[in-house]
Amino acid sequence: MLNLQFIREAHERIGTHVHRTPVVTSRTFDEAAGLRVFFKCENFQRAGAFKFRGATNKILSLTGDERRRGVVAFSSGNHAQAVALAAREAGVRAVIVMPTDAPRSKLAATRGYGAEVMFYDRQRDDRELVAREIAERDGRVVVPPYDDYFIMAGQGTCALELLEDVPDLDALLTPCGGGGLFAGASTVAKAFNPKLRCFPVESELSDDTRQSFVKGARVCIAPPPTIADGMRTQSPGALTFPVLRENAEDVLTVSEGQIVETMRFLLFRMKILVEPTGAVAAAAALHGKLPAGIERVGVVLSGGNVDADVLSSIMEEKL
Repeated sequence: MLNLQFIREAHERIGTHVHRTPVVTSRTFDEAAGLRVFFKCENFQRAGAFKFRGATNKILSLTGDERRRGVVAFSSGNHAQAVALAAREAGVRAVIVMPTDAPRSKLAATRGYGAEVMFYDRQRDDRELVAREIAERDGRVVVPPYDDYFIMAGQGTCALELLEDVPDLDALLTPCGGGGLFAGASTVAKAFNPKLRCFPVESELSDDTRQSFVKGARVCIAPPPTIADGMRTQSPGALTFPVLRENAEDVLTVSEGQIVETMRFLLFRMKILVEPTGAVAAAAALHGKLPAGIERVGVVLSGGNVDADVLSSIMEEKL
């Protein structure tokens, strides 16, 4: 079901709702990385992250009856904001299940877009189960953060735009939490050029995807204490993982320190504000994680919703 045509249909469906975000370059970054890097700036997307693409595609694909019943989603932040905004614009009532430790800025934005927020304990509760209980009780439609073909297709539209702008890449890097962005983006990349090398990137502390990739089956880890809150997933998706296994050459990981250093580089040298998760793929490029033989790299900066306390600590070099 997830193929280039399905993603092109998603792009047409959401085109008037999302920003076509810019692709930027930096000679300073290229010199530091030893690569030619093209950044797809989804930190400039509406609601601050690529998640708005998938959420919009999913909600606009609902039937009239489903829209009237409303939606429920579960997320630590960016998907929450994306669903809240997409639902508001479509005239759909939304409930968002968020962890008690969700970044305050993302919680405030989710409520600001008009969604009702219900909390769960990340250490004790199964967030998806909480959301599905609400869906069953109220008749709402679940809008998953990644494990849904309409979500994956929506996320893949950012790579469609990137490769239309810069078709001659050697490799594509995306952050990888549950795998929806990588699944959609790599599907586009392989359709454009089967030889294009695709790498999902995650934090060393949240390496459920790397472990799963090595084992050849989905692995579940304990809730990871990474600064990259968009990567606090415990296992790759049941739908996203087969796509990842098919399209990924390898799964790259970066340290917490490398994430912070890259955020600082992007902010102070390039004047681009990204959140920790948004900097993960760039960190892999900056810190030499790619194999030899790669020169031109597309990197998705997936979001820019940084909690004020985290940003303050990074600017003061306390992290």
